[in-house]
Amino acid sequence: MVSDPAVPPRFFVLEKGALWSRYDVDVEELEPVNREEGADCPRCGGAIGMMKWLPPYRVELVLHGEELGDFIKALGDDLLVSERFAQAFRDEGLTGLEGFHPVEVTRVCRKRRGPKPSHVPQYLAVTACFSHAAVDLGRSRIRYADDPPTCDECREATKNAIYGFTLETGTWQGEDVFRPRGLYGRLVVSERFVRFVERHGFTNMTLVPTEEVVWDPLELGPPPTTKQGLN
Repeated sequence: MVSDPAVPPRFFVLEKGALWSRYDVDVEELEPVNREEGADCPRCGGAIGMMKWLPPYRVELVLHGEELGDFIKALGDDLLVSERFAQAFRDEGLTGLEGFHPVEVTRVCRKRRGPKPSHVPQYLAVTACFSHAAVDLGRSRIRYADDPPTCDECREATKNAIYGFTLETGTWQGEDVFRPRGLYGRLVVSERFVRFVERHGFTNMTLVPTEEVVWDPLELGPPPTTKQGLN
């Protein structure tokens, strides 16, 4: 994706739809569940990825809402996307998702009153790539549990709260969906991806500008306004 160098690109965090929304659904993986170790930082050796899901891809969907959407978060780093999403993603040349393995949905179980969904999409299992894009420690508002990151490669450290974050200029290499260094647990997407979702009306996706993301489970408040950096 080529952008005007005078206008910095904007990024968004991709999350599933709200709890108890129309498309609220849980994924239960069915035996046998095969997994292998996730990725480690090539410099410090710390873990940066969850364990990888391997075939067979068999699931039961537990529907809390009214119908099944185009995007479902499974366990770990795994995601389920509908076939119509996957086809459009490929056709329009978007980048950053890997895998696209067909998933067998053995059953859809409703947890609320109402008819079962009339249509069960064909889902595919995907993961988002680990990107060179990096969290800008000096411009992001992240409260770390202890010390800020010391590894310039993965930029990982235990976090207690996030009050918006920014990516370091020049580190993004054009992916449309990715996990950035320093926040591998977050799915970050490009402006092009946002327009893609809006144009097709894909469901069960919430897109929040990175600078507006708030996560504070312990209610600690924003971090002190001291400069953060790497040793």
